[in-house]
Amino acid sequence: MRALRTVGAALTLCAAAWLTAAVPAAADGTDSAADKKDGAPTEAGTNFRTATEIKPGQRATAAASTGDYLYWVFPAAAGQIPKVEAELKLPDAASRHGSATWQLDVYDGLRRHQPCASGTPARRAAQQDGSVTVSCTLRQVRSWSERWANDPLQGAYYVRLTVVDLPAEDLGLPIDAEVEASVPEAGGAHADGGDVTPLNPVLRSGTDSGTDSEPSGDASSDSADSADDKDGGIPHAVAEPEDDWGSGWWSDRWVWTVIGAALAALAGVGGYTLTRGPRFPGRPPNDA
Repeated sequence: MRALRTVGAALTLCAAAWLTAAVPAAADGTDSAADKKDGAPTEAGTNFRTATEIKPGQRATAAASTGDYLYWVFPAAAGQIPKVEAELKLPDAASRHGSATWQLDVYDGLRRHQPCASGTPARRAAQQDGSVTVSCTLRQVRSWSERWANDPLQGAYYVRLTVVDLPAEDLGLPIDAEVEASVPEAGGAHADGGDVTPLNPVLRSGTDSGTDSEPSGDASSDSADSADDKDGGIPHAVAEPEDDWGSGWWSDRWVWTVIGAALAALAGVGGYTLTRGPRFPGRPPNDA
C-alpha cells in the first residue's frame, strides 16, 4: 500500500507540473499571434550595418532589383532553433534571359557564417519559374561555447538574400522578396548549462550606419567599454526579447526530474521490501 501511495503522489506531482507548464505555453501562443498582426517591415537593408530588424513570426517584404544584397536581422535566445524562409517573386519570363541561382545565408552577431542543419539555402530558378523559395534551419542556439567552436550563440542573427549566378542581362530587373524567421524552442532535452553575453552588435554613435568603415582605436575602445553598460541606452542590432536571452524558467527537464525522483523513491521502497527479511511477531526466537 505504501508503494501505491508513493506512485500516486508522484503521478499527482507530474500532472501538476504539466498543467503549470500549459499556462505559459498558451500565453506564448497568444503573444506570437499578436506579433504577426503587427506591421511587418516593408524594406531591407543593403549591408550588415543597415540590416532591417524583424521579429520572429513576422513576414517582412521588400522590393528590390536583381543583384541587390538584402539584409535582415532578428534575435534568437538560448534553447531556440532559428528557421528562416524566403520567397522571391521573379520578373516575367519574357524579360529574363536564363536561369538564376538564389542563395540565403545566415550569420551570427560576430558575422560568422552559420551552416544550415536542414533546408535548401540555395536553389536554381528556371527561366519560366515565377517564384523561388529558399530556407535554412540552424542548429540549436547555445548559451555558451568553446572559443574555437562555431556554435550558434544567443544574440542577433543576420539574414542575407541575393542571387549568385545569372545572365548579366538580367541584372537590375525588379523582384519582390518575402522573409520570415521563426525561433521554436528545442526543449530541455537539448539544453546546456552556462551563460555568455549575447552576440548583439552595438550600433556605434557618431558613425554612419550606411557604411562599413572601421572606427579609430579610441572609438573602438570606447564602444567596447560602452557595450558592457546595459543601462546606457546604447542602440544594438536587435532589441532584447521579452523573455530575456534565456529560454525561460520552464523546461521539460522539470517533468523528467519529478518522474526520476518518483521512480527512485519507488525503487527504494521496493528494495527495502525485498531485503528486510522475514518479520517475527512477538519475541524473537532463541538461538540454539
